[in-house]
Amino acid sequence: MTIFSGVNASASALTAQRLRMDVVSSNLANMDTTRAKQVDGNWEPYRRKLVTLQPSGESFSSILNSSMNSSGKLGNGVKVTKITEDETPFNLQYDPTNPDANDNGYVQTPNVDPLKEMVDLISSSRSYEANVTALNANKSMLMKALEIGK
Repeated sequence: MTIFSGVNASASALTAQRLRMDVVSSNLANMDTTRAKQVDGNWEPYRRKLVTLQPSGESFSSILNSSMNSSGKLGNGVKVTKITEDETPFNLQYDPTNPDANDNGYVQTPNVDPLKEMVDLISSSRSYEANVTALNANKSMLMKALEIGK
């Protein structure tokens, strides 16, 4: 355990939550994109992206057990393990005048739900704010520790 372990944990969480917000904004920006990539000569709509986070280092249960045994070991923060595409089926919208419509007049639209995206955005934003608060509290404690010697 170092004096900066709390700062490092908050910094890793800030980075991860910022990436989550970026992915959500990308999903919202592409929610009407019907030609995102070509697969076998056909255009496929944009697929919603998801961010997977996991603790850096050890699992939560091992850190909890070591903390209960007074070994003083702390976690190392969080890291982004992967960004995946949501495999839920595309939405179908009836629009026979659209150039991307199939023979039945239906257009495949992205599997992005604005409501889900806003919930993810609020969640990541609140997590970001909580980590900024924790970082400021840690900074304040370190400053008070420096003032002890005066």
